[in-house]
Amino acid sequence: QLQLVESGGGLVMPGGSLRLTCTASGFALDTYAIGWFRQAPGKERERVVCIDSRGRSTDYAEFARGRFTISRDNIKNAVYLQLNSLSLEDTAVYSCAGKRTDYYCSESPHWYDSWGQGTQITVSS
Repeated sequence: QLQLVESGGGLVMPGGSLRLTCTASGFALDTYAIGWFRQAPGKERERVVCIDSRGRSTDYAEFARGRFTISRDNIKNAVYLQLNSLSLEDTAVYSCAGKRTDYYCSESPHWYDSWGQGTQITVSS
């Protein structure tokens, strides 16, 4: 079973940047679509962005477009999420999720079958 581990979260000031990493083990990541999701306290989980297995297709949530960038390095078995211009509203637990498929990724969290534990991002002055 694909195992995913997120890293790179932390405390950052408004306007700051972070880079999250989703590292896979158990299987080669190059056959898996990966999605990033976040959940803030008292709110439902929402999608951030996803990327297909080869990195040719991405799908960003509106709030993420222009500020966040997803990329992947299948040789390193990792997917990255660069977050810029962070605001208080970006405070949440960020999780990556995977599903084995080609040429597609989904905005729905229910589509994915492997999840990491999440990493906390706190944006505060």
